[in-house]
Amino acid sequence: MSNGTDPTAVVHSGRVPVVNAANGLTAVRLVLIPVFVILVVVSGMTHAGWQVAAAVTFSVASVTDYVDGWIARRYQLITSFGKVADPIADKALTGTALGLLSGYGLLPWWVTAVILARELGVTLIRFWVISGGARRRAGEQRYGVIAASRGGKVKTALQILAIAWYLCPFPSGLAAVGPWIMAAAVAVTVITGLDYVLRALRLRRSGMS
Repeated sequence: MSNGTDPTAVVHSGRVPVVNAANGLTAVRLVLIPVFVILVVVSGMTHAGWQVAAAVTFSVASVTDYVDGWIARRYQLITSFGKVADPIADKALTGTALGLLSGYGLLPWWVTAVILARELGVTLIRFWVISGGARRRAGEQRYGVIAASRGGKVKTALQILAIAWYLCPFPSGLAAVGPWIMAAAVAVTVITGLDYVLRALRLRRSGMS
């Protein structure tokens, strides 16, 4: 008889080991960042073959961000290390890519500054909510959590697509599409950042009530 639960779900009891598949993918993403930097520098953003290699490396590293999160949730492999390392790896990858594109004159520095300011701000707010949301009520401890919004997922997808587009050695006609994708990414980045701030403030207020 079905009890309404997923029969394929894996339930863990006790402490989740730090060494697991989800954290392993996060570590892979961190390792791929210097590899990506080397490929971009070697390419000088002028050698097509190395540019493609850099774009592929960036894309693979970005995909691990989705996969490790899915594995952690699906198999209940969420750890304190993962909660800290995953956003750091994500922001480091994005920030490094944007910085390199601006450094090679392909992307205005203000675009990089806006996106990184938003990402850093949201990360700090996330930790602020988690630390400030820890409270005791009715003998149990609860933690404030802001669920990922659909807009946040769209923002991430647009950023990845825009960066990968800039990295690829497209002919001028296709390359001209890149700034439009990046413009959409910046707009969604700012809007979702403001939404995140508002949701964080509401969560904090509800936690203090």
